Amino acid sequence: MKASRLIVLALLIAAVACFFIFDLGEYLTLESIKAHSGALHGQVQAHPWWARGVFFFGYAALTALSFPGTVVLTLLAGALFGLLEGTLLVSFASNVGAVAAMLISRFMMRDWIQRQFGKQITGINKGLARDGSFYLISLRLIPLVPFVLLNPALGLTRVGLWTFWWTTQLGMLPGHAIYVNAGKQLVRLQSLSGILSPSMISTLVLLAVFPLLATRLLTSYKARQAYRGWRKPKCFERNLVVVGGGAGGLATARIAASLKARASLIERQRLGGVAVHEGNVPARALSRSASLAYALRHGQRLGVGQLAGEPDFAEVMVQVRRLADKAMDGASAEHYTRLGVEVIMGEARLGSPWTVEVGGRTLTARAIVIATGSRPWIPPIPGIDAVEPLTCDNLWSLRERPERLLILGSGAGACEFAQSFQRLGCKVTLVSEREALLEQEDAEAAQAVTAALSADGVELRLGLSPLRVEVIEGERRLVCYAKDEDEGELVLPFDRMLLALGQSADVEGLGLDELGLRCGDDGTLEVDEYLSTRYPNIYAVGSVAGPYGAPHVAEHQAWYAAVNALFGEFKRFAVSERVIPRAVFTDPEVASVGLTDVEAKALGVEFEVTRLDLGALAGAIAEGADQGFVKVLTEQGNDRILGVTIVGEQASETLAGFVVAMKHKLGLNKLADTVQLGATLGEASWAVADAWRQQRRPARALHWAERLHRWRLGGKRR
Repeated sequence: MKASRLIVLALLIAAVACFFIFDLGEYLTLESIKAHSGALHGQVQAHPWWARGVFFFGYAALTALSFPGTVVLTLLAGALFGLLEGTLLVSFASNVGAVAAMLISRFMMRDWIQRQFGKQITGINKGLARDGSFYLISLRLIPLVPFVLLNPALGLTRVGLWTFWWTTQLGMLPGHAIYVNAGKQLVRLQSLSGILSPSMISTLVLLAVFPLLATRLLTSYKARQAYRGWRKPKCFERNLVVVGGGAGGLATARIAASLKARASLIERQRLGGVAVHEGNVPARALSRSASLAYALRHGQRLGVGQLAGEPDFAEVMVQVRRLADKAMDGASAEHYTRLGVEVIMGEARLGSPWTVEVGGRTLTARAIVIATGSRPWIPPIPGIDAVEPLTCDNLWSLRERPERLLILGSGAGACEFAQSFQRLGCKVTLVSEREALLEQEDAEAAQAVTAALSADGVELRLGLSPLRVEVIEGERRLVCYAKDEDEGELVLPFDRMLLALGQSADVEGLGLDELGLRCGDDGTLEVDEYLSTRYPNIYAVGSVAGPYGAPHVAEHQAWYAAVNALFGEFKRFAVSERVIPRAVFTDPEVASVGLTDVEAKALGVEFEVTRLDLGALAGAIAEGADQGFVKVLTEQGNDRILGVTIVGEQASETLAGFVVAMKHKLGLNKLADTVQLGATLGEASWAVADAWRQQRRPARALHWAERLHRWRLGGKRR
């Protein structure tokens, strides 16, 4: 560390030490102000410049060090200097201190601040990218983030010094004036009856309503800027129009109808979305059939011998399609009409922030929710169109088993399809530009899936970059760049190609460009923490909102979108993405929630790991599912759960208890006190919590307990 940094750090430590050694905090109370206001006022009259200088320096120092007490000093400014002069002193002193705190964070305490306020910094950066200086002013006017945290957190963002200065000065000025005026009124109180004076009542009311008023004014200003150039209808036909009938759209419309709103749902093709027709539902059905075929071929593991030969591929695919169609029963237009939702089939287009055009009609609505889902991403590989690649859109119409199936991808979907089709008799080759599978998951869990795929016979070709697709003499081939090949190219023949490279938001044809709604490279709309776009009455859920496009996430977002769209003028709710579970439905399954150890290290979070092998559970042994583990990350020194990863059969079911615990902030101590059914995989949550508790038994207390027990036995000690 440079000498200059060491000097600054020493001064900071000395200042903190003085604050606590001399107990300076006792002077920063309302009682202290009242008791010493007369003497302090006399000093101000006798030494005006000296008193103002000391006050300015003290206020700036407390702000720079992020110490408590600035609110009390703000009240004191009103008592000593009056409204105008007190406001100016506090405004400039706080700004100097805020700049100092920001610079200390940026150049001196970067690592520590990043560890402590990493989440806030990420959120602030998103707000800055979306709204710029307006966002900074709103943070000052509305203290969603306490100023003692905000100043250091802003030091690690991209905000410039000048922008920080003027937004802080402007944004905090109204609040300072209100508190200075409150201090001026408080010091005049001679008895409790003074609280009922008109001036005191008005001051207290202003303190209470200022955050609400500031919120309303900022929201109104932002909306006015967004709606500039558009003419708002005088009346509306509907409270809410939902565009898209997938998981998120159906849930949004259902919630709106349950709240007695007049809601319409527009879908261009079929209700249910990708999840029911092409995504999770048929994929899970395919995986189940493949696992059953595998289990029958390897029945000797349970002592029943081999019970079946090769599965009927065509019949399996027909059954998968049948199950997917059955899942549509709860997503019919008739069902949602009975719930009170008007279902309209057709192509929707937004004509303005309040109108949706469909089938020659123009619907007016106070709010609009975009939930159009996603479509498969097709990479720009030369020649790929000539081989008619399979995606989730056309995969389920496949009836003839491909002898050689090449799958592109490395995520959950790619791994699930690779194992399923391999077990159904295909020779599967899995190709990815990534060096490893499931990079977003725990490394040990990803390795377990990789080993399982290899054991099933899947040929893994990782770290390859596809160059082109060729058809030579009727043979289809993928040509890839490979570092370890002599000529740099590797040729992989195949019969059919399946693309499992993820999804992109499906917003084409909605007219978003005309509205000025910006989309990312993957088609997702820019939304804030309330899921609203730049227009406060237009919301997005699911794949359109990102970054998670899973159906269960879309349904989770639907409540926030529906409630904010209907009641946002009165109260809005920020969407919570703190506890979002995910799963890979391979054999073994991988289910996780929260942070992995790699993510925790990247965030600088100090954590402990508690690991339990499933082979230690009687229930897992009885199920023949003793291969796998449960890994729980907790905060260093306490039982708060940061993340959970489970590998093994029924991992997705076993994870449910941990999801509830994390959602409601129940630590491992509480889980260790719960009773679970014996000889089931549900015991895993109790067992890992008990293991955590056993590792932290107080050695000294146990030593004295042992001595106590020996003494109570009586007789001669041995």
